[in-house]
Amino acid sequence: MKFFSVCATLLLLAGCALTPETETPAESPPSCPEPVSCAACPVPECPAPEVVEKIKIVEVPAEPPPVATTAGAMHLPIIGEIEWVGVEPAGLRLEARIDTGADTTSIHAENIQLVEKEGRRYVRFDLEDPESKARLPQELPLRRQVLIKQHEGEPERRYVVRMWLTLGDMRHRVDVNLSDRDVFEFPLLVGRNFLLDAAIVDVSRSHTR
Repeated sequence: MKFFSVCATLLLLAGCALTPETETPAESPPSCPEPVSCAACPVPECPAPEVVEKIKIVEVPAEPPPVATTAGAMHLPIIGEIEWVGVEPAGLRLEARIDTGADTTSIHAENIQLVEKEGRRYVRFDLEDPESKARLPQELPLRRQVLIKQHEGEPERRYVVRMWLTLGDMRHRVDVNLSDRDVFEFPLLVGRNFLLDAAIVDVSRSHTR
């Protein structure tokens, strides 16, 4: 009995010696999956965005600075190079050239005649209405006669009468010489005898009144 126990022990020892030791294999890194084609894995499309509100951008130009209407120590009104002027007693409204270089105001007149009545001299002449082209006969007392220098030729003698001129809020009775202004663009030229101490002319403006 003792012999069998010893043999069993020897066999067990021999078996442990004969069995090779086994090592637990180390975990290998996970391998990457094979690439998948786009056809096999389609990408879902996002739905179109829903328009909640449309914003319209409108560019608003800046307002220009206010234009001065008076100037100088006397705060005289500023007028342009071309203005509308009322002429009395004819009752006309004429487009006029404002000329600070002219001493006297001048108006286009036709059929000019000097007549004498009861010892006084008068001037008869016709003014033309620019809208209807009608002739408006006038007769006013003669103020004086003047010689106007011409760029070419002899000086021109003109008759001078007195008329009321209205430009905006300005109304003055001034001397006006009668001339043939048919070759000029404007039938009326307003000179310094109307403008002096009454207005300042800005040649960059027109039709301000």
